[in-house]
Amino acid sequence: MRMVDLIEKKRDGNEFTTDEINFIIQGYTNGSIPDYQMSALTMAIFFKGMTDRERADLTMAMVRSGDQIDLSAIEGIKVDKHSTGGVGDTTTLVLGPLVAAVGVPVAKMSGRGLGHTGGTIDKLESVSGFHVEIENEKFIELVNQNKIAVIGQSGNLTPADKKLYALRDVTATVDSIPLIASSIMSKKIAAGADAIVLDVKTGAGAFMKTLDDSRDLANAMVRIGNHVGRRTMAVISDMSQPLGYAIGNALEVKEAIDTLIGKGPDDLTELCLTLGSHMVYLAKKASSLSEARELLEKAMQDGSALEKFKVFLESQGGDASIVDDPSKLPQAKYIVELKATEAGFVSEIVADQIGTAAMLLGAGRATKESTIDLAVGLVLRKKVGDQVQAGESLVLIYSNFENVTEVKEKLLESIKISPEKVKPPTLIYEEITI
Repeated sequence: MRMVDLIEKKRDGNEFTTDEINFIIQGYTNGSIPDYQMSALTMAIFFKGMTDRERADLTMAMVRSGDQIDLSAIEGIKVDKHSTGGVGDTTTLVLGPLVAAVGVPVAKMSGRGLGHTGGTIDKLESVSGFHVEIENEKFIELVNQNKIAVIGQSGNLTPADKKLYALRDVTATVDSIPLIASSIMSKKIAAGADAIVLDVKTGAGAFMKTLDDSRDLANAMVRIGNHVGRRTMAVISDMSQPLGYAIGNALEVKEAIDTLIGKGPDDLTELCLTLGSHMVYLAKKASSLSEARELLEKAMQDGSALEKFKVFLESQGGDASIVDDPSKLPQAKYIVELKATEAGFVSEIVADQIGTAAMLLGAGRATKESTIDLAVGLVLRKKVGDQVQAGESLVLIYSNFENVTEVKEKLLESIKISPEKVKPPTLIYEEITI
């Protein structure tokens, strides 16, 4: 087999065999296929696409390129959840303890964030003492014991995907549905899940800006998951404005605590109940989505979800007393109020720009080497559709430096106010099962 022939084959719109895909991924991982040939191939895939079977084969070839986590020692059906990202996306912090509270094992492998705010691990490390550096045996023991644990990503999980992702980033082929879908699904499958619930974001703060693109990606990932024997479904949810009110690491932990007792923002609560219901159903802990939702709502109301969060934090070295006293979380030196300059209705809160404002405060990483300030961030006081008076609070800015003029300017550019009443955006567009 020659790589040049395979490039030509895909350039002409033909379908690869399973063996050809395995040859490509093995060769690129071990270095026998150079970057320039792989670049040509990714561009051919960008223009010519791949069939469902090719996408599934590509995904599994990347899974086999590195370590695979064996979760068979964990009792029950392991359901993983993946979000395609966004601003103020606190869902994992809520969903983990919430679904664990009704008996669904949550064996979560998470990473650190690069962008607006930290990843799940960064957020959890707002809790003093919490750590994810645990051995696999201890990780499995904790999940069996508590139904929940979080571990850092393995250094050798899907190395083919890491190489390919870096290449796509510099060859203008990031936006290829087959390559995005196989990249995401390879990591989920290698992490050992039996079933996968995908939260695919759409809108200004999402990777996919349009509903059509988000739908294409969701369908592609669901088809891959089901093709390779993982029960998979997707929810397409809004990210035109930030989810919830808090954007920032410790601030989002506080919001997660509120949500676990049913006192969180309406949109965050509803999305968590929707995603969680699918997780509970796929784990066969409920015979219907409505029964699953009832179980989750009960766990919020009777305090068992919050208690599970405490147990989870404590088991991984964290100070669980922050749950009852969130003032023990990292605190910003300054809290500055951004006030509305005019009366009307909030018509737009541009999610990615709000995220940039949070990053200016130090809530996220501009590069892998950046240090996150866990205390800082933003708390929205209004969402799209809300009425606002001139001089009324729009955003609270949590900062460790006094001069936040640049942040204020960015926020005022990102929040639009209209004289006419505005309808809030749809939160959940579609639920996709194939």
